[in-house]
Amino acid sequence: MRSIWNGAISFGLVSIPIKLVNATENHSVSFRQIHTEDGGRIRYRKVCELEEREVPSAEIGKGYQDADGSIIPITDQDLAALPIPTAKTIEIVAFVPADRIDPLQMDAAYYLSASGVPAAKPYTLLREALKRSQKVAIAKYALRGRERLGMLRVVDDVIAMHGLLWPDEIRAPEGVAPETHVTVRDAELDLADALMDTLGEVDISTLHDDYRDAVEELIAAKVEGATPAERTPAAEAGGGKVIDLIAALESSVRAARTARGEASEGGSADDEVAEVTPIARKSSRATPKQVGGKKSTASSSVSGASAASAKKKAAPAKKRTTKTAAAKPSEPKASVSKASRSGSRASTKTASGRTAAKKTTAGKKTAAAKKTTTASTSKRRASA
Repeated sequence: MRSIWNGAISFGLVSIPIKLVNATENHSVSFRQIHTEDGGRIRYRKVCELEEREVPSAEIGKGYQDADGSIIPITDQDLAALPIPTAKTIEIVAFVPADRIDPLQMDAAYYLSASGVPAAKPYTLLREALKRSQKVAIAKYALRGRERLGMLRVVDDVIAMHGLLWPDEIRAPEGVAPETHVTVRDAELDLADALMDTLGEVDISTLHDDYRDAVEELIAAKVEGATPAERTPAAEAGGGKVIDLIAALESSVRAARTARGEASEGGSADDEVAEVTPIARKSSRATPKQVGGKKSTASSSVSGASAASAKKKAAPAKKRTTKTAAAKPSEPKASVSKASRSGSRASTKTASGRTAAKKTTAGKKTAAAKKTTTASTSKRRASA
């Protein structure tokens, strides 16, 4: 790989000659500006405002625009004369735990390559020291006309350096967080945890840029003169819509489990998300009040009335059942009529027997009452 900077790592009194190599590359498809009427390229030309003519790169320098709009020329010799100890050196200033570095500070990434055979030993020493300490090195270096902050760490068997933004270059997140007070329920957090567990981890190396692939297919089709294949448009984000958060989380968990084929056997993924236990309603029937250890008369009469009404309702049902059974074609009519006659005779005898018994009992009560009345009358007369 082509180096973009040559210098040395300053590690105390140890100097390690290195080459700086870009660790990343941009694979996005780039476009050119064209004239839509004829397809001609649109170019930017560097023109001097005073002379109104195009100026070649050899005649272009640097300048600082002052507050009043005037331009102050700054030459490469002026910058080279500045006392910058890191002009050609990556100066390590401290070793700290990796979690002390805020990811917001991360900038471009580089590989540090040992320059020459003599650099192999000190390079390996620094690499192994970083591995064993499980720390990263904070360093200063100068690149493209300015001093920068960097972080050195070990990637496989190579020392990598991440450019870091200076702390005062990180903006405070003022006015970014929601200003409205929101209460998050435990049920919502539980579903969010379930969704996180269901999605699980991913091998970063398996991810790729689907949009770039689609753009390359589009370009290839146009080069061949073919009509680009139509693609299903992506679902629009529902920004600003009020949604049921619980339902959305449950649906997300179901979709993730279905995609992973984790639905339970003998049941769908819906059964695994949430189980709602209905609350039993209280009975509307009042418990009979206890008055002196006895049930109240009102409750007794109500229960008696309900029992009587239940019997009355049950009686027609029995009659209908008898009629239905009698109407079945599979049973002979003669046997049905005989059974009904014998049943009616038996019920008549039973009823007459009950009537006779009632009359006998009533007669006995009447005779006893007459004797009592006669005896009381005779006693009164005797006393008179």
